[in-house]
Amino acid sequence: MEQIYVRHVELLGFEKREVPSQHYVYLLMVKWSDLSEKLIYRTYPEIHTFHKSLKEMFPIESGQIEKRDRIIPSLPAPRWVDSQKSTETRQSTLADYCHSLINLPPHISRCKHLTAFFKVRPEDENPGATNTLKKNKTSVGSKELAQGNVAEISGPIILDTYRVIADFTKTSKHEINLHTDDLVEIVEKNQNGWWFCQCESKRGWVPASYLEPLDKPEEPEDAEPDYEGELYVTANAYKAEQEDEISLELGETIEVIHKLLDGWWVVRKGEETGHFPSMYLQKAGKKEREAGRTNLQGQKPPPRRSTIRNAKSIHNRSRRRLSQDVYRRNSRRYLEQKGGRLAQAQRDSKNAAKSPLRERKNQDNIPEMSGSSSESEVKREAPVIPPRPSAELILERCTDNTRKKVSIHKSRSSSDS
Repeated sequence: MEQIYVRHVELLGFEKREVPSQHYVYLLMVKWSDLSEKLIYRTYPEIHTFHKSLKEMFPIESGQIEKRDRIIPSLPAPRWVDSQKSTETRQSTLADYCHSLINLPPHISRCKHLTAFFKVRPEDENPGATNTLKKNKTSVGSKELAQGNVAEISGPIILDTYRVIADFTKTSKHEINLHTDDLVEIVEKNQNGWWFCQCESKRGWVPASYLEPLDKPEEPEDAEPDYEGELYVTANAYKAEQEDEISLELGETIEVIHKLLDGWWVVRKGEETGHFPSMYLQKAGKKEREAGRTNLQGQKPPPRRSTIRNAKSIHNRSRRRLSQDVYRRNSRRYLEQKGGRLAQAQRDSKNAAKSPLRERKNQDNIPEMSGSSSESEVKREAPVIPPRPSAELILERCTDNTRKKVSIHKSRSSSDS
C-alpha cells in the first residue's frame, strides 16, 4: 500500500490560548493524498523546531555544505517577546513556507518526519483540552528529551494588547507619546502605575490610567478592599491635590486597604482614608526602606484617571469605583466590629469561671461515698449531673413565646400577693 503523504497545507489563521499560559496557535488545513482534509493547530516555536530538524536531516538541500544547493525554504527564528501583532504579520511568511515545503522533491516533501509533523494529534481533535497539564517547575531530563515526551520546553513571551483612551504627551525621555485608539503591547506592569509599553517601533513608560483592555472595561484589580489593612511606611511625602487624596509626611505608618492598578492605592490613617501614590510607599519592616527613598529621585506619580480629559472608552460599562465615603464608612464599621470582637473575647474569658453552665463537682447532686470504701474507690468520681440553669439564663435563651408566658405568670403572682 502506498504511503499517504501531504499534498497541500493552507494557513487559515491563528487563535489565542490561555492554558498552560498565554500563547498563540496557527490553524493549518492539511490535505492528504487520500483526499482527506484535517485541521491541526501548531505554535510557531513548534514549526521552527521542525524546520531545524528538517535541515539537519537534509544538510545538502539546506545549504549547510554549499549555499548554492539550498532548496529548503528559510524560516525566521521565533521572537523571545511575542504579541498578537507579530503573530498576525507572520502569517504570510508562514503560508509561503508551507507552500514551498510541500513542493520540494518527494524525498523531502514525503519523508516520514514531515508526514509525522502534519498528522493529527489528540489535542487537534479536542482543542479546548490542549495543554491541560501544567508545566513542571523542575527541569526536564535528557532522557525525556530523547524519548520525545516534551513537545515544547520554552516559548516566546506573549504580550497583552491594550487600547489608549486619550492622547498622552510624554514629560521625559523615558516615556512615549500616545494618541487615542493606539494599540500598545505591555512589556511590564509596575505596581506604581507606570507600565512599559511598545507601540509600533516606540518603547517607553506609559500611565496605566490611559490604557484599557480590548475585551473588557478594566483588568481585574483587588476584587474587594481589604479593610484589615496591610502596614506600609511612606518613603516620600505627598500633599493631596484632589479631594479624595490624603496628605502624608515622610516616615508615617499607614494601612493599605485597596491596591489599584493605576498606582493610586487607598490607604487608612486612623479613621481617615484617601488615595496615595503607591510609589511613595514601602512595606513596613523592610530593611531596604532607605534604598527605596533614594530610588525616588526624579520620579513622579502617574496621572489619575479622574484628571484625564476627553477620555473615550470602547466599553459601555466601566468598572464600579468606590467613593471615599464608602471606604471610610466600611473601614469604620470593620474597626468597630473588630474592637467589639476583641472586647467580647476578653469578657468571655473573664466570665468563664462565673458561667452557670460550668461543670460543678462535689455538689449536692453527687452521692457521698460510703466509709467502708477504699481510698481508690473514693477517688473515682460519679458521673456529673449538669446543674439546673438559673432563671435568668432560661429567660435569655428561651423563645419569645415562652418569655411572654413567664412574664404574664410573674405579673399575676405579684397581683395576687
